[in-house]
Amino acid sequence: MRSTKRYLALAVAGVLLAACGHKDKDAPLAFVPADTPYVVANLDVLDDDTRKALLAQADAQLPAQLAQLKSTAEEMAAKDADTANLLKAIIAELDGKSIETFAQNAGLNVKGRSAFYGLGLAPVLRFELNDAKAFDAFIGRLETAYGKKFDTATVDGQSYRKHVVAEAGTQVIIAVVGKQAVAAVLPADAVQPMLRQALGMDRPAKSIQDDDRLEKLAKDKGYQPWAIGQLDLTRALPLAAGGKDPFFSAVFKAHAEAESAKTGEPVANRLQIPPSCETDAARIASRVPSMSFGYTKLDAKHQDLRWDVALADDITKAFSGVKVELPGLGAAGNAPFDLSLALPVTQLRTFWGAQADAVAAKPFSCPAMLDLNDTFAKLGQVSQQAAMPPFGDLLGLRVALDSFDAGSEGTTPKFTGRVVIGSSNPAALLAMGRLASPALAQLKLAQDGKPVALPQEMTAALGQPVSVAMSDKALALAIGQGEDAKLGEVLKAAPGDAGRMTRLHLNGDMYLAWIKAMEQKSERIAELANSMGHEEGSEDGDDAAATRKAAAERSKAQFETMRQQAERIKTIDGEMHVENAGMVFTSQTELK
Repeated sequence: MRSTKRYLALAVAGVLLAACGHKDKDAPLAFVPADTPYVVANLDVLDDDTRKALLAQADAQLPAQLAQLKSTAEEMAAKDADTANLLKAIIAELDGKSIETFAQNAGLNVKGRSAFYGLGLAPVLRFELNDAKAFDAFIGRLETAYGKKFDTATVDGQSYRKHVVAEAGTQVIIAVVGKQAVAAVLPADAVQPMLRQALGMDRPAKSIQDDDRLEKLAKDKGYQPWAIGQLDLTRALPLAAGGKDPFFSAVFKAHAEAESAKTGEPVANRLQIPPSCETDAARIASRVPSMSFGYTKLDAKHQDLRWDVALADDITKAFSGVKVELPGLGAAGNAPFDLSLALPVTQLRTFWGAQADAVAAKPFSCPAMLDLNDTFAKLGQVSQQAAMPPFGDLLGLRVALDSFDAGSEGTTPKFTGRVVIGSSNPAALLAMGRLASPALAQLKLAQDGKPVALPQEMTAALGQPVSVAMSDKALALAIGQGEDAKLGEVLKAAPGDAGRMTRLHLNGDMYLAWIKAMEQKSERIAELANSMGHEEGSEDGDDAAATRKAAAERSKAQFETMRQQAERIKTIDGEMHVENAGMVFTSQTELK
């Protein structure tokens, strides 16, 4: 019997050791404290084919992005030569190279793991290297271009570079520790234990790797292991508001000293933080405890993301079961641009009214949060006013565009499509319109979904026909030739399912048309500003003209980057819903 028990104990021990053995004790996540308020990391690396495809996409966009950076550096040169030189050095490292070549020259491991997290609120970045010497040389090149060498220091034999930013009360440290690079922003007077932990010389008593938090999060939310992030507001907000976090305290003190130098008010006065601030921060965090995100699909043609916002139970209960009767909210749209937005005023009014009452009953007392009392008081007033019909009857809005033309200079944009206004009393909406327009008062419209053309005098400005139709749950407009034939189908579209709040569909051609329209508008504004500058004839005209030219070049480079990205997009879909755990946003981007 004892022998059986002994073998059983050995077997259990073996299973436990095997379970623990798969974890890399030197993985970046092994250095992340379990109580960190925020973290973004990868649990695994992309497969070779996907990584190559994503790098190729990045390489295609790089020239336009570098052009934008070059313009920024040129504009910055006169005001901040050191930072401009640093930016130019980064551009030089990338110019004419692929992302993979740049990574190789900098010693970075594109197949490696990384983690960005908070040591308290102090940000720390750890990432794996292929070549520590190459990384060290890369930092040296940046220092040379910057014109200022980082100071070198050691802590218990571990060397690191540091640069103190006195006006911020912080220091930037960079080090190579084993096969990893570490970069962190710490208090300028960081104590040795904090330095040692940031550098990884001392491990946390319990790490995120130990508690499997990100693995559990991925399983629960459907996140893939390539990039997962979490912000724990129950930790972050009290740390900041309570003034007990070393990083926050250092930044807060530096700001107080700067303000004291201007106003003469004693620094000690500005550093006083009432205990109520931590209490109020915890109160806010209890309403929105955490946020997280992760890819749900990532390959050469798809980039799907999910964001989760945890909410207090009373918030989710107020909306997770609500079925908004907005036609179109219940199914994915198919127009080039199709947005359905739930606005259930009845539920929103009840919810925000209750929040306003709760704050009125127990106001925030932290000085930094006193404005919230006025904000919620105003929300309470608005929620009461929103009860008035027809606004109190609103359910939501759907906009579906089939075409969009920005037009030439001096002309207004043209579009065709449908607009649906959901309401539990659409007849009241129509009645309001009739009060505003005598022509509309002559319109005979029934709740049968049949389109009726608006009088020409009402549509002359649009230069195309407009029709209107009504059902028992919505009022719909059709703008453009032939669009009226779609109104019946639009009004019969599926309403929202439980908790559904938003749906979006956008195709690449429509997205590209918007980018071009914004670019044209930006160019016209720049031309107008330039012509007005010439008319002024001021003495500093040359400097002003140079500034305007640099801004125009930077804007052009930015739009070029956006245009290239838009040209690669086939479709973008997104939605938002409320479920028992909170609010969920998802997006699906399909590439050509």
